[in-house]
Amino acid sequence: MSKKELHPKDYRDVVFSDEAAGFSFLTKSTAKSEETIKWKDGNEYPLVKVQISSASHPFFTGEEKIIDTEGRVDRFKARAAKAAKLKSALENKAKKAAKEAEKKAKANDKIEAEVKE
Repeated sequence: MSKKELHPKDYRDVVFSDEAAGFSFLTKSTAKSEETIKWKDGNEYPLVKVQISSASHPFFTGEEKIIDTEGRVDRFKARAAKAAKLKSALENKAKKAAKEAEKKAKANDKIEAEVKE
């Protein structure tokens, strides 16, 4: 006995397109899509856009290639630069405070020396 309606009804040919690598392939899928594309065979198929495929993933290509479609790398670099700038500013502030404390200590020592005389 087999279950009725076990298999999906919307299993059809779909084109998956990796926009960053300029790579597309036709396969069967149940993925839903509003867009369509005319394929090499002249027929029109639903189009599903993907960010990474075997054409752009370093595991399959064997090379380190950064595909940054959402600006993640730029945001990370901006945060790192901001943190370095803040750290530098805090170090300068600490040095300045140490110099001021040293000046105050010298002034206090000078006053104490004058009072003892």
